[in-house]
Amino acid sequence: MRNAAAILNIIQKRGQRGLPLEGVYRLLYQRDLYLRAYAKLYANDGAMTRGTTAETVDGMSMRKIDRIIEKLKHERYQWTPVRRTYIPKKNGKMRPLGMPCWSDKLLQEVIRSIMESYYEPQFSDCPAYTISDWLLLIR
Repeated sequence: MRNAAAILNIIQKRGQRGLPLEGVYRLLYQRDLYLRAYAKLYANDGAMTRGTTAETVDGMSMRKIDRIIEKLKHERYQWTPVRRTYIPKKNGKMRPLGMPCWSDKLLQEVIRSIMESYYEPQFSDCPAYTISDWLLLIR
């Protein structure tokens, strides 16, 4: 089994050469990617914030990662609805904020790291456009 850095490096090289990214779902079975995602998320202040379940980073274990992977393998993983709360904006209005449960955060980070490794090389040579600039370009 390859470590997370090697997996993401291979994905990045495929992105640089413009090759299609295949077998993405199977990449979600790699424990090392979850450990890397955990290392990135656990120090975040929001890691102890619960979502719709009582699950937080302090209940993390290899067993929990293995359960997520098993559910994915059998296509039984179900995303949990996020807990919605509102936070104040500078202008006095309120902004909605969704807080997913810990398992969902962890899986989202794994998916984000895979997608970023693939797409980042393709867009790194692009000029720094704003969203408005991109919308004008595609119209």
